[in-house]
This record gives sequence, structure tokens and C-alpha cells, in this order.
Amino acid sequence: MRTLPPMSTLRAFEATARTGSITRAAEELCRTHGAVSRQLRQLQEHAGTTLFDKDGTGVRLNARGQAMYDVVRAVFDQLEQGYGRLLDQARGPSLHVACSATFAMRWLVPHLVDFYRLRPDIRIRLSMTSAREMRTEGADVVIAWDLSAYAEADRRRALYLAPATFGPVRAPAYKTPLRAAVRIAHDFTSSAWDQWQRLSGKSIAHGGELTFPHTHLCIEAALAGAGVALVEQRLIHKELRDGQLVAPHGFVRFAGGLMAVPAARELPRDMDVFIGWLRGTLGAEGEEGGS
Repeated sequence: MRTLPPMSTLRAFEATARTGSITRAAEELCRTHGAVSRQLRQLQEHAGTTLFDKDGTGVRLNARGQAMYDVVRAVFDQLEQGYGRLLDQARGPSLHVACSATFAMRWLVPHLVDFYRLRPDIRIRLSMTSAREMRTEGADVVIAWDLSAYAEADRRRALYLAPATFGPVRAPAYKTPLRAAVRIAHDFTSSAWDQWQRLSGKSIAHGGELTFPHTHLCIEAALAGAGVALVEQRLIHKELRDGQLVAPHGFVRFAGGLMAVPAARELPRDMDVFIGWLRGTLGAEGEEGGS
């Protein structure tokens, strides 16, 4: 027999601790403020100790409450992930794909409708993560172009998808010469500028630098006229077509290209179908856009 408090009291505790407010916890749980307060009292009586201290008109975790929250949060996270996997299995075959938020929003999601027309029986579950966090999501495959931080075993398993072509882009009104322009860089792939300069034979001087943790923020900064951003061509196809951005120095193909990194040596079922579709679609666009 397990010695545990009622699950409803743990849900009230977790929501209150996470949101820092009984009122917000009540709204999230669709309960009244009084009902959540009663559940918190019931939990504390069951534990024989207080978990919160009064903080003005609200409450805050004390040391015992914080220790309890660390345990409950980890268990709830694990339960949520496990239940998510159960739902995925119940809904049918699925592939868990991790990629950068910008690639997901600007390329993959808009193209998924074509994949679903071909294979409506396969569901794609997406994790949109930064380059630094990609490997933490338990994905079946990671899509990335810069594998320099990956383990050697991961790089050996990587599957080539398509060329990756990068170029400096700016708003039409930003007339500063490249040698004096403000450089807009990605926090986690700042070496991209060095690679572009080496491959193109051109250079950008130190007119200043802005850095952002996501490529779509770099793009937004360029659109706002803040400087020159180095971006993969596919991600700004619309902006180039509509004249919102210009690429006066063209695009160059980076070493390696866009890659798919499976999480294990044995590919999940239907992974080859998805990889084949990615290669065909990305490759076709690369041929249309040129390099």
C-alpha cells in the first residue's frame, strides 16, 4: 500500500507552486480559490508540516515546500511525457522530429501539408528547440546544419538531406556598406559568419554586432533595418521574393549541408519515408533557388 496524499492535493500544490498564486492555480484547474486552499491545507495536514509561508496577500514556498516541489515537478513532468507517448501510440504511427524553431516555423510546418497528403497515416510530432537544446527532447531525429557540437558517433550516423546556402541579407533601406555594417549573429552558431567570409572571400568589418538566440529574431532585426543578418536561403524565400530583404552578395553553399541525425542506429518505422520526402522537397527548392 502506497503512503501518498490524494492526487487532487498534489495537483493543487504543483499548480500553486509553479504559478506562485492560489488564484492562478484555481483558474488553471477550473476550481474556486477556496477549493484550492482547502486542498493545500489537506496536503499540509497529511504531511504534518507547512509547505507555504504567507507573502503579503499571497503565499510562497518555504524550504520544505521547495524540496517537495522539486520532487512533485519531476514526477509530473515524467508522467506528462509518458502520457504523451501513450497518446501518440493510441493515435497511430508517429515520428518525433526536433529542429530549430525558425526551420520549423518558416519551412517545415508550411510544407507538412504536402507530406500528409502523401502519408496521412504518419503523424509528425515536433520539438522546436534552440541549437544548444536540440538533444534534450528525446526525439527520433534531429534536423540541423551545424554538427560541430555533436558527438562523433552522432556525426557518423547523420544523413545528408540537402545543401545549406547562406548569405548576408538586409532591408533595402539599410545602405551601409558591408565593410562597415552592423553584423547580426546567432548566439549559438556565430561561427557561420566566419565560414561565410572564408567561402565567399568577402568580409564584414566591426561596425558593431547584435546577437539573438533564434534565427527568426535575427531575421526580424534585419527586416527592421538594424543591420545585416546571415541566413539560410530557404528561411527567407518569401522576404526575398517580396523585396522585404535583399541579398546583394548572393549565397554560398556551406560545408556539410542540412543533415538528419537519428537518435539511434536502428531507424524508427517510417523514418526512411520522412527522410526521403525531406530530401526530395529540400533538394527541389535548392535547385529552384540556386546557390
